[in-house]
Amino acid sequence: MINSIRIGGRLWMLDSPKVMGIINATPDSFYSGSRNLMTCGSRDNALQELTRRVTTRVEEMLEAGADCIDIGGYSSRPGCEDISAEEEYTRLCYALEGARQAGGDTLIISVDTFRADVARKCVEQWGVGIINDIGGGTLDNDMFATVADLKVAYVLMHLRGTPQTMTTLTDYEDVTRDVISDLAFKADKLHSLGVADIILDPGFGFAKTVDQNFRLLNDLEEFRHTGLPILAGISRKSMIWRALDITPEESLNGTTALNMAALMKGADILRVHDVKEARQCVALYQKLIHN
Repeated sequence: MINSIRIGGRLWMLDSPKVMGIINATPDSFYSGSRNLMTCGSRDNALQELTRRVTTRVEEMLEAGADCIDIGGYSSRPGCEDISAEEEYTRLCYALEGARQAGGDTLIISVDTFRADVARKCVEQWGVGIINDIGGGTLDNDMFATVADLKVAYVLMHLRGTPQTMTTLTDYEDVTRDVISDLAFKADKLHSLGVADIILDPGFGFAKTVDQNFRLLNDLEEFRHTGLPILAGISRKSMIWRALDITPEESLNGTTALNMAALMKGADILRVHDVKEARQCVALYQKLIHN
């Protein structure tokens, strides 16, 4: 099992679980508490405010124990509005400026994008070390070659269709087997292109029903047979709030419960909105397994 990945010439050790804090440079992400781009006022003021908000939020996350920050400029919630690559990159620029102000050049930043050109600009102009691709290479045919050329770490997520169509594409023969097979095939392709640092994400909430999400979580340890690190992105998702008949805003307790389950099943990275609670979850998990 791989217990480290290389980011920006440095080894990022995964011998203990990591916490990835979510920053959304969007006005329409599914969880209102994660939105940092406002729609009121002038465009210029909104973007300047985005930088300020991200600086403050990243400072808070780092204080709470975040190991890295994941920044996205395109909402991938079901049925989301499609925006141009230019708009996505503009949002990311202002957010990345805020993140660098808060964490400096040593901060490990992941950018959540499925567009190869956006990924390239973020790496070359902002020193981003991880590309987190919800499409797993399916939404931009140039993504795999771009990641290989940039020599950055890559989060390979499972998705069918697009964020606009994915809710209609949940017909699997065996969801765990099908997702692992898909990711393993793509990981082999990435390896053949020279991409060495790959993290697998089963894609909780993406082209899966609530029950399928729970099946994947229960089978998460099966993904370890690939030998690759596993990222669990469960935070405040519909598998929690639909199951409990609550809202994303009420889903922190459920998130913590399922994050612990993910750790017990072998997750290496927790991608979360709430860093403090995730860090506490990791601490208790480590206490549990070392006694």
